[in-house]
Amino acid sequence: MGLLKAHIWRFIENFLLYLVAGSQEEASIDESEVGYGAALQRRWLAGDCHRWIFPGLAGGAMNTKNRSIEAQSAGSVTQVAEANLPTPFAEFRMRVYRAVDGKEHLALFLGSPSETDAPLVRVHSECLTGDALFSLRCDCGAQLQAALEKVAAAREGVVVYLRQEGRGIGLGNKIRAYSLQDKGDDTVEANRKLGFPDDGRDYLPAVEILRDLGVSRLRLMTNNPRKLHAMTRYGLDVRERVPLVAGVNPYNQRYLDVKAAKLGHLINLP
Repeated sequence: MGLLKAHIWRFIENFLLYLVAGSQEEASIDESEVGYGAALQRRWLAGDCHRWIFPGLAGGAMNTKNRSIEAQSAGSVTQVAEANLPTPFAEFRMRVYRAVDGKEHLALFLGSPSETDAPLVRVHSECLTGDALFSLRCDCGAQLQAALEKVAAAREGVVVYLRQEGRGIGLGNKIRAYSLQDKGDDTVEANRKLGFPDDGRDYLPAVEILRDLGVSRLRLMTNNPRKLHAMTRYGLDVRERVPLVAGVNPYNQRYLDVKAAKLGHLINLP
């Protein structure tokens, strides 16, 4: 029941963020450098959007929920199998986990993560078109390769591979969103037309996988403040955010611009 409540809370938060980011009403938020949706998202990530939307969620209720997250999430993934995985970058140790929803996620790691003070960590969401089919529409495949290279160079670290295609909407719906983008919509507009939030990913399985590997402090390779917030919200100590800009090309320039403007991603493009 506790785990179900945690999932319900995340659904409510994502849905409210989607509604607020899509609103056209004015708000007393500084929008001089970012779009309206991104400004609200940053306010949400800063922790005060809950109070702005529903004052009753502030204070004790929210603090109680945050304090109980670790207890609620315990046991949300179980180990399935483990083996070596030689790659062009290094020979990784590979461990598969199954989450309570039946999805199987993966951790690739080098060294002894539990014995490293703050190992390099990448939490990467599945992107079949980018990771396996070399699509230039996104930067996903390039980011995955760059993360593996960085871990290999450091000779220690973790890449968590989450099976949540298309920012959580699935492969079929992602391709439907691509079709809308071919007609002029951007990645956020396409998701909304299909009835999905801007970003529906769930990072709780990644947190549980990192805990299983003995990682409590880390240096997180990400440009996504939502991901950074999720790691800290669930009790991990992120010592450093390591930018991961890779694979920029003419086909994904607009996509990256939209991620920065509407999703608040910290991307500095030339």
